[in-house]
Amino acid sequence: MDIEAAKLIGAGLAVIGMVGSGIGIGNVFSSFILAVGRNPAARNEVFTMTMLGFALVEAIALFALVIALLILFK
Repeated sequence: MDIEAAKLIGAGLAVIGMVGSGIGIGNVFSSFILAVGRNPAARNEVFTMTMLGFALVEAIALFALVIALLILFK
């Protein structure tokens, strides 16, 4: 196997982490919508925790992207 082919396969496998991040972001915001639908008065408290959860899940996607780019270009 050529080294370039191995790099492409490794980068593709590293990007799989972004799929999980997309699922996680969907879960975070669907839970937010359900929580606000049940108790609209608690929107501000729930929104801050939603943004924290979104940032943490998005960080995982960025880490996966950085690892994929490191594999490709290093």
